[in-house]
Amino acid sequence: MKKIWKNISTYAMVALVSIGATYGMYRFMDAKGHYSSSDIFSYGQEFDQQNVHLASLTADGYPDFTKAAESSIHAVVHIKSTVKSQAAAQPQGRQRMIDPFEYFFGFGDRGGNDFQYGNPQPSVGFGSGVIISKDGYIITNNHVIDKATEIEVTLNDNSKHSAKLIGADPTTDIALLKIEGNDFAYVPFGDSDNLKVGEWVLAVGNPFNLTSTVTAGIVSAKGRGGIGAGGKNDMTIQSFIQTDAAINPGNSGGALVNTNGQLIGINTAIYSQTGNFAGYGFAVPISIAGKVVADIKEYGAVQRAVLGVMISDLSVAKEAAPEKTKNLKINEGAYVGGFAEHSPAKQAGIEEGDVIIAVNGTKVRSVGELQDQVNRFRPGDKVKITVKRGDADKTFDVTLKNSDGNTSVVKKGDGLATVGAAFKDLSAEKKKEYGISYGVEVAGVDNSGKFNKEGITKGFIIQKINNQPVTSPSDVESIIQAAANSQDKALFITGFYPTTGARKYYAIDLSEK
Repeated sequence: MKKIWKNISTYAMVALVSIGATYGMYRFMDAKGHYSSSDIFSYGQEFDQQNVHLASLTADGYPDFTKAAESSIHAVVHIKSTVKSQAAAQPQGRQRMIDPFEYFFGFGDRGGNDFQYGNPQPSVGFGSGVIISKDGYIITNNHVIDKATEIEVTLNDNSKHSAKLIGADPTTDIALLKIEGNDFAYVPFGDSDNLKVGEWVLAVGNPFNLTSTVTAGIVSAKGRGGIGAGGKNDMTIQSFIQTDAAINPGNSGGALVNTNGQLIGINTAIYSQTGNFAGYGFAVPISIAGKVVADIKEYGAVQRAVLGVMISDLSVAKEAAPEKTKNLKINEGAYVGGFAEHSPAKQAGIEEGDVIIAVNGTKVRSVGELQDQVNRFRPGDKVKITVKRGDADKTFDVTLKNSDGNTSVVKKGDGLATVGAAFKDLSAEKKKEYGISYGVEVAGVDNSGKFNKEGITKGFIIQKINNQPVTSPSDVESIIQAAANSQDKALFITGFYPTTGARKYYAIDLSEK
């Protein structure tokens, strides 16, 4: 049975409770929603035409990729991520099983329940990244640097730089890093919207830890979703570029460029039985990834708008509910099966059973294409949603909102400020004393925060939040922040007090003021 290898991060789903919009610095977009990396990261400079090379042909009439490869390879970097004291070493006599993907992309079996006693050992993972501005901003995949305590970037000239994590978005598996310096080679943004199926593309990265590798292929499909992996929540993207350019362990976070040497995607996933390339690779379109990092840079957190609809591809809906869909004469679109609370789509007049077929006049044939279009906007923006209702087409003006049902901007750290607590690592000695293999201590509690309100005090040992084991303060903080930005806005905390050993369970509603 074929397998999606999650350590290369395949985030997709079949139906959405709400559509997550990741938008960028809107003032830098043209009327069609297009923008460049130089616009976003150089504060509106003119697009650097010198970095763009027109595709040419060889003497034999074949496509010539040399200029595109040369212009992009110097801006694609090797990333080494180190997590210190992430998990305990295995006891003697037990062999640790290492998946090759885990070696290159992740950190073994971290985050699971099978923690072992022993001295904590650092874990190291490798991946790729793309410099997108002269002053050293880098896009990569979130899973490449997830939980990293040290991030080292090696450029194509073998110079090494310490990188700072500016911010990350697990929902789209995109992260933004920064290295110090000026006048770095960078890859300008291309137009992933106008990609054609069958168009030549290059994948640039560091497969199997081999640096500066370029492979060529074509765009096999666009707006690809439903590729067999469940996402982490109901806002995960399912609008990938599919390519047959060879993508292997180490390419994750690298560049997918067109024959002009422009960045049109971030290589993220492969579909494989073995863990190595088998003909199917997936990249996050730059129309999504670029907006994510623009949000992170400006706001510190990704701004997400919602239509507030429960949807599925119409073809799926026809199979699942033939009676409800038997009168529909079309076969493409996003079928509205229900609504979230405070749904802006419902408030605008869209009804259950409608099929969304266009956003602002742009045709959408699937959930992935609908998501890709809504991703261009922010809470508070108005969009025209066209639906098929019976035999008629109807268009509605919808004001997009955030998951709270309003149009407020979300700032980084809002969730942490709400809980009002600080956290610290547990030493190996404390873990042994408590008879546990993972956990994080509450180092302090603010009198005005949610933790204090619910009775959580200093010294409490958190072991799980929302059923996810926590091994470091960064684990706790990322889960809290993700919950604060989610629709449910709930924390379910499991832990104990060392003084009594009594296990405690807490439920915290982050939406309450």
